[in-house]
Amino acid sequence: MKDLQCLPSTALKQNRVLSPAPANPLRNMKLNWLHVLFGLVFIVLTGFMAALIGGLFVYGKGDFLAVLRNPEFRFALVFTLWTSVTATLLAALLAIPSGYILSRRRFPGKALIETLMDIPIVLPPLVSGVALLILMGPVLGEIFTKFSLDVVFTARGVVVAQCFIATPFAIRAFKQGFDSIDPRLEKVARTLGFSQGMVFLKVTLPLAKGCILSGLTMAWARALGEFGATAILAGITRMKTETLSVAIFLNMSIGDIQFAMSVSMIMLLLALFLMSLFKFFTSSEVSL
Repeated sequence: MKDLQCLPSTALKQNRVLSPAPANPLRNMKLNWLHVLFGLVFIVLTGFMAALIGGLFVYGKGDFLAVLRNPEFRFALVFTLWTSVTATLLAALLAIPSGYILSRRRFPGKALIETLMDIPIVLPPLVSGVALLILMGPVLGEIFTKFSLDVVFTARGVVVAQCFIATPFAIRAFKQGFDSIDPRLEKVARTLGFSQGMVFLKVTLPLAKGCILSGLTMAWARALGEFGATAILAGITRMKTETLSVAIFLNMSIGDIQFAMSVSMIMLLLALFLMSLFKFFTSSEVSL
């Protein structure tokens, strides 16, 4: 007690400040109720998504094998795969330089241009299709016709529409990857004799590969399920511009529910596969 009396008053105050505050049971109870509430919402949402997927598989399993042997389904599957892969590659060629410029350069109107790049994300797909139809038809249609590169109501139109919708997702992911790289690493490589192109290929791209792969995955998933812009620009023509999404729409409109359900199951499996790849690449990027 005497020792405490010898301590300065400031030391006693500091001792009181540093001492742990007594636990408040009411506050802990409120936090527990918050966790319970959030847990219930999470469980309900998870159950709804599981029921959504399970109901589709249970209801559409009847003629699944017959649909797989259907020539229309095979055409739609092959057509969707090659158009979506082509659109994704084109999106990558456009998104890599665009994402790099947006990440490394500062210029007037940069925020406006970034907003312009994101327009296909927020714009309704039907509106995007109408805008593409006007551009590729009345505005630039004659030029494309001279070079035998018609876009409207052709397979090229499908690729153009898919690429237009998928590119912003790739740009966002690539820009994020380039932003995460310390520019000093690129400068060090330049001092070692690397050209600017070699620095980009040997340093920048390998360091951003996680975001690049995840961006490509998201772009491919978006191109794979595109319907609105594709329907407006390329039309809905069976066995010509028929993607998997178009096949679902056409067969639902004529009452062939089993065919539409089976195709929906295929697209669901593809979506789950692509999202698993996306999660894998994203977790790999975080671990790096």
